[in-house]
Amino acid sequence: MESGDDSVLRCRSALPKMPTISDLDGMDGESSNGEIHSNGKMEVERLISKKLQLKRKAEHLKSDLMRQFDSQVLEFMDSLIEESASLEPAPVPAVFSPLSDKERSKLRHLQGSSQGQGKQFLVRRSLLDELFEVNHIRTIYHMFIALLILFILSTLVVDFIDEGRLVLDFDLLVYVFGQFPLVVITWICMFLSVLVVPYSLFHTWASHYHESSHGTLWSLILGSLFLLYQGLGLGFLPTFVVVKNSFPPASCFIIILEQVRLMMKAHSYIRENVPKVLALAKDKSSSSPVSPLIPQLSHYIYFLFAPTLIYRDKYPRNPVIRWSYVASKLLQVLGCLFYAYYVFVRLCIPQFRSISQQLFDLRAMVLCVFNSILPGVLVLFLAFFAFLHCWLNAFAEMLRFADRMFYKDWWNSTSFANYYRTWNVVVHDWLYYYVYCDFLWMSKKRFRAAGMLLVFTMSAVVHEYILAICFGFFYPVLFCLFMCFGMMFNFILHDRRKGPIWNVIMWTALFLGQGVIICLYSQEWYAQRYCPLQEPSFLELLKPRSWSCHLQTNPAVDS
Repeated sequence: MESGDDSVLRCRSALPKMPTISDLDGMDGESSNGEIHSNGKMEVERLISKKLQLKRKAEHLKSDLMRQFDSQVLEFMDSLIEESASLEPAPVPAVFSPLSDKERSKLRHLQGSSQGQGKQFLVRRSLLDELFEVNHIRTIYHMFIALLILFILSTLVVDFIDEGRLVLDFDLLVYVFGQFPLVVITWICMFLSVLVVPYSLFHTWASHYHESSHGTLWSLILGSLFLLYQGLGLGFLPTFVVVKNSFPPASCFIIILEQVRLMMKAHSYIRENVPKVLALAKDKSSSSPVSPLIPQLSHYIYFLFAPTLIYRDKYPRNPVIRWSYVASKLLQVLGCLFYAYYVFVRLCIPQFRSISQQLFDLRAMVLCVFNSILPGVLVLFLAFFAFLHCWLNAFAEMLRFADRMFYKDWWNSTSFANYYRTWNVVVHDWLYYYVYCDFLWMSKKRFRAAGMLLVFTMSAVVHEYILAICFGFFYPVLFCLFMCFGMMFNFILHDRRKGPIWNVIMWTALFLGQGVIICLYSQEWYAQRYCPLQEPSFLELLKPRSWSCHLQTNPAVDS
């Protein structure tokens, strides 16, 4: 018993000590070798001692982990603060011109007013790139891939049953991307004109405005030339080429979307740089040169390719180009293109080829809208993923453009106001800074509702213009949805609406709107081909053909 008491005392004396792994292993070894005494009281005390030791060790590890976590959080916050400080606009280097301290302060103030109050570009990834690192979210991506595989299999099986062979000609893709060499030539001419004309006009104006005694007249002349170029060189000529040569839809979309993009970029370049020259010219006694304020041609060329519509002399850049990432995004764009092909082949063309020959009634219209919701939603998702995520990220990676916030979490929106802001951040930023904010500046912030109406109207007109030119007919469905339901939902489903139910309402309205768009535009597309007008008047061109076209014979045009 004395040896037992001694062992108990040894166990109790070991309680204050912090156990190590070797000690615990030693205890386990002793227990496995059968050296524990048979006395029940001693066994219980030994187990209690081991539990207390493990508890103290767990508390010690917990405190260590908390200290490490706190230190890592502090380091992260410090690096974030340093990074944000490094993104502040730097003063103009003195090597460009012998500016005085007063003039340098003016330029710093000018840079702060022209760029500091505008959009701030930061180093950030696209949201889907971050979400796809979560297995649960990536599974949804895999589900869409599985659906594409089923579309392909169903098309191959149906073609094999109908034709007795596999049909792999992709005639619809060949048709919609027709006249592609002419598309490339037209785009090259558009790009070269945007590269030369706006830059030359601004360079000429900025170089002579500060020295000229007729600055207002000089600004009026060159400003009129720039507006003439925007309206005639970029506005009319590409549209004329598209209409004259009867470009198919996809080829037409390439030219018209590039036309709108280049016009917006040219406006941003002039809008961001003109105020700097005007502010410098306000000081009549200033003899500082204007050359530091004229952007380099390389900056302008980079801006023309960069995935943003807001001009800056410099953007945050990534250190390297991940070519594997670029290849994966371009392959995903190609996959989305084939996905859209099978959506139209399996879900749209069979339905609208026959429904366009039926009598127009309410029942047929309701069925058409609800049957078009699925292909409309798939087209919406494909357009978002292919362009706003894959295409823009591919170009951003090739240019090492670090700010990848081309969209936000629009799928979580509980209001249409938030949806409009987060669906396409690239276009929203342009509309916000150059339409809404400039309108408020001109009206001295007195007509905010009018500024919002102006943004909606411009967006609706441009969207309808794109569809009218590319489809070859005027049917203002999207314009009415923008101006009527879009404006109404913007005020009814505003930012104060929170909760899951409002997200459900937003998705329901969005699905229904996509069904209406696919249904009405598809019906009009086939009606234009089933019931062509030989010599239509202007009013007949404005009247939707689907309202009066009801053929009972087989169509001559299938696509």
